Amino acid sequence: MTPELEATLRKLPDRPGVYLMKDARGEVLYVGKAQSLRHRVRSYWQKHGGSGGYGDVHRIREVIDRVADVESTLTDSVSEALLLEANLIKRYRPRFNVRLKDDKSYPYIKITLADDFPRIERTRNLLNDGSRYFGPYASASSVDESMNLVRRLFPFRTCTIDIRDGRRALQRPCLLYHIKRCQGPCIEAIGKEAYRSDIAQVELFLEGRQETLVRALGQEMRTASEAQSYERAAVLRDKMRAIERTMESQKMAAFARTELDLIGLARHDNQAAIQLFAIRKGKMIGRDVFLLDAVHEAPDEEVLASFLEQYYARATSVPREVYVPAAMAEVTDLEAFLTERRGGPVHLRVPQRGEKRELMALATRNAGETLAREQARWLADQGKTLAALEELASALGLVGPPLRIECYDISNFQGRESVGSMVVFEDGKARSGEYRRFRIRTVTGPNDFASHQEVLRRRFRRARDGEEGNEEERRWKLPDLVIVDGGRGQVSAALEVFNELGLHDLALVGLAKEREELFLPERPDPIILPPTSSALYLVQRIRDEAHRFAINYHRDLRAKASVRSAFDELPGVGPKRRQALLRVFGSARRVREAPVEQIAAVPGIGRALAERIKATMEA
Repeated sequence: MTPELEATLRKLPDRPGVYLMKDARGEVLYVGKAQSLRHRVRSYWQKHGGSGGYGDVHRIREVIDRVADVESTLTDSVSEALLLEANLIKRYRPRFNVRLKDDKSYPYIKITLADDFPRIERTRNLLNDGSRYFGPYASASSVDESMNLVRRLFPFRTCTIDIRDGRRALQRPCLLYHIKRCQGPCIEAIGKEAYRSDIAQVELFLEGRQETLVRALGQEMRTASEAQSYERAAVLRDKMRAIERTMESQKMAAFARTELDLIGLARHDNQAAIQLFAIRKGKMIGRDVFLLDAVHEAPDEEVLASFLEQYYARATSVPREVYVPAAMAEVTDLEAFLTERRGGPVHLRVPQRGEKRELMALATRNAGETLAREQARWLADQGKTLAALEELASALGLVGPPLRIECYDISNFQGRESVGSMVVFEDGKARSGEYRRFRIRTVTGPNDFASHQEVLRRRFRRARDGEEGNEEERRWKLPDLVIVDGGRGQVSAALEVFNELGLHDLALVGLAKEREELFLPERPDPIILPPTSSALYLVQRIRDEAHRFAINYHRDLRAKASVRSAFDELPGVGPKRRQALLRVFGSARRVREAPVEQIAAVPGIGRALAERIKATMEA
């Protein structure tokens, strides 16, 4: 710590506020908030030197090592600090904070209430212009879906013509008027009060108050019918039926009369996805997924807290209850922040049982599926993939982008049934047809180094001995980069094999999972790519695919071993009869539970053998 930084820390006040940690170049590394700036900020350095607390969190340690200055801003309350923190994260996009992706451009639905004849439009700017905003929505498609539904139910003007009450703006209306998608205020076909009454219905619908809206429309329909205005009554009836159909698709009987937001969380590497279900009056009026940049060392409670701050800092609707998947340490501060935003009490809860718990599980699954789709879409983006390969080549000092990458992983269960996996990525895309699985033959016990060496010898001996032009040889061609799952020890073991086989020019790197460090054979210090690096994301995906492939193979072997052991002691049962039994019953347990007559009916078994099998399995 520099003397200047030490002096800055001594002067921090014992008051709530927001702090910005900056590096020597003035770049903002981290934004945080505190009830007491003095205690919170100074605690990083106190805990950094000892054991436990933040000293065990690599992300915090990495931040502290880079901090050259701390800038603070005082606030009147923690709630105000939370709002300021969310705005500063949005402004500076610090590397070590959890932050919403593309959070500058989340769309809203805007109703221009300052106009005599308001318009309903999509916008990405929140302005204090007298308009009413609904949102934010996760994407433009979410807004379009809501806008299309509103257009089907309610006619309103979409033009930008300046239309004033009591003044005809056009001589002839546009096509939307003739197809009954606009009431024609431009030709004075509808008055200001009647038009605004229709806009008020749109507001009720977007608020999720469809039941109130249906009751009002029903009363209006009856009034029109009594006045023998049957055409108007028919229009209102059709609108009521359309809204009721929408209500049926949204209805959630378990949450009748409730008002809540429910949040599911899924994470992978340095990304997170939040599924938000917005439920009003027992109806789900919104379900959006938000993506976040979140370094994998950040705990789930920090990811959730950061989302709550950033989302509700701009949300136009805050419910009475917000359900989250995990408890958070700063729940009191967050509830105070949400209460201030809503203008009434808000409670953060963790569902423990029942329908809310089931809905939380659904939200979590949806978030996970969205995250998987986002990652697959990223890998399919040729431009991003090429940039990631070029960035990886630059970081590792390769002569060019590694167009063919092979990754190796070892899996075992308490030293038994050890297996190895090899996955292949070409141009950043998985080539599953070239994946290979290896059953470890020469290594006893959980020896990761020796197991890696056996797998690499078997794989690269084929490449060395292959016949040029042979299809099998082309399939086993040398890669541009080899990744082994592990640290310096695994890299050293792999290098011995390459030297033994004369593969001195083959690029090799190890990826250690704890801190996502890249180890090169001749380099004493590991390479640490930025948490948001596309190259890091790519190698993590490749490593995780190798791990998945190895685990699946290992599980298959264990399942086969358990079946084999159940039949090994059966008298007179060889491979063919074992297969026949499994084909009929599916498992050893079902054979054990079956009567003798059913076992005897299996081809090749017979009554006498069936009785011996039954007696042996029941013993």
